[in-house]
Amino acid sequence: MPGTGSEAPAQGGRDTSLPARAKIAVTAGRVAAAVSRTAGRGSGSVIGGKVALRLDPDLLAKLAEHLDVVLVSATNGKTTTTRLIAEALRAAGPVVSNALGANMPAGITAALAGGSDSRFGVIEVDEKYLAGVARDTRPKAIALLNLSRDQLDRAAETRMLAERWREGLGDTEAVVIANADDPLVTWAASSCRRVVWVAAGQSWKEDAWSCPACGGVMQRPGDDWFCGACGFRRPQPHWALSGDHVYDPQGVPWPIRLQLPGRANLANAATSAAVAAVFGVAPQTALERMQSVTAVAGRYDVVSYEGREVRLLLAKNPAGWLETFSLIDGPPTPVILSVNALDADGTDTSWLWDVDYERLVGHPVFVMGQRKLDLAVRLEVAGLHFQVVDSLAEAVRMAPQGRIEAIANYTAFQQLRRAVAG
Repeated sequence: MPGTGSEAPAQGGRDTSLPARAKIAVTAGRVAAAVSRTAGRGSGSVIGGKVALRLDPDLLAKLAEHLDVVLVSATNGKTTTTRLIAEALRAAGPVVSNALGANMPAGITAALAGGSDSRFGVIEVDEKYLAGVARDTRPKAIALLNLSRDQLDRAAETRMLAERWREGLGDTEAVVIANADDPLVTWAASSCRRVVWVAAGQSWKEDAWSCPACGGVMQRPGDDWFCGACGFRRPQPHWALSGDHVYDPQGVPWPIRLQLPGRANLANAATSAAVAAVFGVAPQTALERMQSVTAVAGRYDVVSYEGREVRLLLAKNPAGWLETFSLIDGPPTPVILSVNALDADGTDTSWLWDVDYERLVGHPVFVMGQRKLDLAVRLEVAGLHFQVVDSLAEAVRMAPQGRIEAIANYTAFQQLRRAVAG
């Protein structure tokens, strides 16, 4: 039976003490993380988690034992949605979360190691690791937002990921909050026992034209979808996003007033409200708390650099670029595009040809990053006028007046953040 998203809040006050081996592992992980930070190699969360798990392979399960855990997974939007859910659940108790996006087992372990006094664990999980992390943490809720192509050299094809979710989550006791507008997510979640369906929308449809159940051609009349061959179709949603309101299972509309821009974040908030309801947090309370979020790990930050305002936007794959372009005002807003192809980005840049860069016609465009020449070829084919530059400073000096929109994929985005931080 599908859930309705109205389960009672879980009880706190459980024993949070760890066995001796686990305590030693946590301490060793913290030391390793501190050494990494001192050496200037980042936050140290991943290396700290790896050291801790090496000493106690069952540490993640032990750390999660006293928590009511929410797992969030998707191709796009999981970091932001994790942050929104965490803010909502703080209305009911302390929260520990991997807020900076270290979403594989080592990073998750390091995050939970700092939450001994927390009631909730709100955890972003890489799509490939979701089933395993769910087995270890025994979550109360799992949010599934979307699936689309990303890091083609590392991640499986989208239907294979959906199949991995479907098989790996089939026995979960968690309430699964799933996007009814994404056929891949719907197929994956359909194997679960308790599902809350959210009509959150799907702007990027290019990875969901064939039926994940039988391979038939998907029909998409209006906002609906179904397979004409096997009858697999969109489920009736319990929650639905409409404009800037989310409708709860009783049909009551609740306004969404975010400081984060764009329709994608309205969808993230709608899903977050449905997750919060599973833990007894009312929609009004949850949505009001989400208003405090202004940026997420640097995403959407507007910074002053070289005397100019620059907004930092992250876009890692075709679906993400599509959503990001919708945030940009029309010409003559200057736009900086930066693309890398390091291990964390995925080394295959063929996805550049799936992005609708024609939407930037008329904008002054500046191209930078490790794979700037790959991007330049794509923009030339798209008929855009652009300039290739070597640095953010050079682009800013050349850009005409107005706030500059800087869009970058993962490691290029981190480089932009370091550049503006001085």
